[in-house]
Amino acid sequence: MPAFNESEVVGDVVRAIRSELDIPIWVINDYSSDGTADAAASAGARVISLPEQLGAWGAVQTGLREALRLGITCAVTMDSDGQHDPSYLPELVKPVLDNKADVVIGACPARGSRLRKLAWSLMRLTSGLKTEDLTSGYRALNSRAIELLSEPGASQLEFQDIGVLLMLEKAGLRVMEHSVVMPRRANGKSRIFRSWGAVASYMLQTLFLGAVKRRLRRSP
Repeated sequence: MPAFNESEVVGDVVRAIRSELDIPIWVINDYSSDGTADAAASAGARVISLPEQLGAWGAVQTGLREALRLGITCAVTMDSDGQHDPSYLPELVKPVLDNKADVVIGACPARGSRLRKLAWSLMRLTSGLKTEDLTSGYRALNSRAIELLSEPGASQLEFQDIGVLLMLEKAGLRVMEHSVVMPRRANGKSRIFRSWGAVASYMLQTLFLGAVKRRLRRSP
């Protein structure tokens, strides 16, 4: 779980996960200025504190590299703000454990505002992806996906959506979506959808990336 200034909720999220599955939990403290690391550790998580802020995707990739180092064969990435309900964890990991999918995305298209849904439509149009929920970070991954997304090439990405999904597709990994309900985040604001300016900057990067990758896939 990437976490930036989530001291108010991260402990509750860790405890909720532990009530669902007896699994090790890593919180990647993304250079928080509050008590995020202490709150996570007190709740039973293993904490990796970054020496500088990498953003959500950089923090997630740090966790994936730790999973790769430890030889973990199934990992789940999720937010630390309370938006991802841990009760869905068994349903997300089951297709991975049964070898029916390499990646399972906890999808909740209904949560999208009109602005978000417009962004998703444009992203699907330019990238050619069919994924319903393009921005969900609630994902179960097997060892193939963990290894792929730990590679240096994935570090060039700033966000965990289009670029990551295109990497998975290019590698031929099996990606499926599983319907989940996502409540409103318990803390903080979306980094991307907080303002029109932030959305414009994000969309320029994302649509360009999707269009370029789609053209490369079509090239002989």
